[in-house]
Amino acid sequence: MATITQEQFAVALRDSALPVPEGIAAWNAARPLRRFGVYRNNVVSGLIGAVASRFPVAEKIVGEEFLAGMAYEFICQHPPRSPLLLSYGDGFADFVEAFEPAREIAYLADVIRLEAARGMAYHAADAAPLAADRLALFEEGQLASLVFTPHPSASILRSVHPTVTIWAMNAGEMAFAPIDDWHGEGALVVRPQMIVEVHRLPPGGAAFLEALFSGATLAAAAGAAFAAAPDFDLSANLAGALQAGAFSDLSIGDDHE
Repeated sequence: MATITQEQFAVALRDSALPVPEGIAAWNAARPLRRFGVYRNNVVSGLIGAVASRFPVAEKIVGEEFLAGMAYEFICQHPPRSPLLLSYGDGFADFVEAFEPAREIAYLADVIRLEAARGMAYHAADAAPLAADRLALFEEGQLASLVFTPHPSASILRSVHPTVTIWAMNAGEMAFAPIDDWHGEGALVVRPQMIVEVHRLPPGGAAFLEALFSGATLAAAAGAAFAAAPDFDLSANLAGALQAGAFSDLSIGDDHE
């Protein structure tokens, strides 16, 4: 009997065009075509279902059949590396961005990234959001050197498309309407309590929070935001981030004298 490797077995499972690998046998057949076919179908269907369940808005936009076709191609090229499927599909957005049949839906990859961020926020560690009154404990001269710790569930998405609006319309968060002002949008995704929230960020807001999340001081983050959007409103953006629960702690940066 021929010897089959795990890699050969896995490749044959993902591609229905391949024959049953040599060395596969069953108690009632030397070449168990039907049994392997059923197993192959169950594995592929399960993985397609796992991907589709993570991106319901993307499925609504393109339809169940189209999403399943993309998921199948993704599975063939990027099989799971872990028996835990919780994070399977993390690279789906990058795959879709380069998937030729979806090129005309230029915003689709960013919608998938937003859905992935929501999933990660849902499964992130719990933490109490930073209370706004903590700022009152610092002197005025210390404020520029404040460093904020991002909430474990928080992430930022920047898109050249109105991705937050598109997602919200297809997720039932807002009514469908023509998008007359087609411009890029940034999003804060966070779960301060039990519910995952998606916040559309004002001009410069994404650059501001990205800088803060990377460890920049409040002054440095404000500088990055003003560079991205000259009309950036520091007070409004900081207040909005605090109200959304974007942070879990804060301290004075090492550069403070």
